Amino acid sequence: MASLRTRLFLGAFVWMLAMAAVANVIAFLFVGPVLHNYAGRYIIVNRVTGGNEVRHIQHLLAMTSGALLLVAAGLWLIRKSLAPFNEMRNRLAAVRDGSEHTIPGNYPSEVQPLVNDLNALLDDRERAITRALATAGDLAHGLKTPLAILAQEAERAKVAGDSERATIIEQQVERMRRQIDYHLAHARATASAGAAPGVRSQVATSVEGLTRTLQRLYADRGLTIDTDVAPEHYVRVKREDLDEMLGNLLDNACKYAQSRITVTSRQSELAGIVIIDDDGPGLDPSMHTAVLQRGVRADEAAPGSGLGLAIVRDLASLYNGSITLGTSPAGGLRARLELPV
Repeated sequence: MASLRTRLFLGAFVWMLAMAAVANVIAFLFVGPVLHNYAGRYIIVNRVTGGNEVRHIQHLLAMTSGALLLVAAGLWLIRKSLAPFNEMRNRLAAVRDGSEHTIPGNYPSEVQPLVNDLNALLDDRERAITRALATAGDLAHGLKTPLAILAQEAERAKVAGDSERATIIEQQVERMRRQIDYHLAHARATASAGAAPGVRSQVATSVEGLTRTLQRLYADRGLTIDTDVAPEHYVRVKREDLDEMLGNLLDNACKYAQSRITVTSRQSELAGIVIIDDDGPGLDPSMHTAVLQRGVRADEAAPGSGLGLAIVRDLASLYNGSITLGTSPAGGLRARLELPV
């Protein structure tokens, strides 16, 4: 592709010729000398003197047409010179919303090195994320095997009549599993949030999949989960992280709801918002912020480790989003998850 300097110089040169032609037409009409004086031809009277002097209109039309063509050519060349910047801007927007992972295309010689460096940076980042996720996955897999063995030992202790020891082991195994899940989700999101300009997930797909799973899991409760999520709503979050956040919030709602849960979404230019309401007993407003902290549980009698809402808070924060709790119109808890689009 030709250099930007060459294009701009050519456009400026043609534009100067156009301005000269326009000036010539103006001079021809108002201040220039009489060029032709043919009786009976298409003529115009000299506007300066108002006398018998005439000019040949065909010559004037030719000059005007040439000036207009030069003006159009100059504008086209300058516009074409700047077009690669508009294309690059559109490509960067595509990378940001997740439809592209690099910046394709050929650009002027002054710009192409910058584009190449950006693409190399994006590729390096993607490889680093892949390595980090693989390492985190290997670590989680290595820890889950010993935990499975401990769970088997707890079962054997229970069969042997040592139920107290079995219960203690089971509680600690569950606690360690939740810790592994928490730190794995945190590590995964830390890596992927840095690559957020290249990711994009559909909210409806995650909500529908999680709803089917939870309705089977809580089938004995007879819960109804109503969803109103538009298919065009997307967020700049990896799919597994979106599932992790929505899964924790929906599971929490299923634990405490009496009969109905509703999931709705809305979207602005900057943020996608998912709201989950339940008709359970709700939560005292003084606890709305506290339960988002790691290890804090509103109901000590309920199963869990108090990490679910903390995971949602940490993941949302890593993506420059937020989670807030409030009171549902149905009387239960409302969870409002806001994520970038």
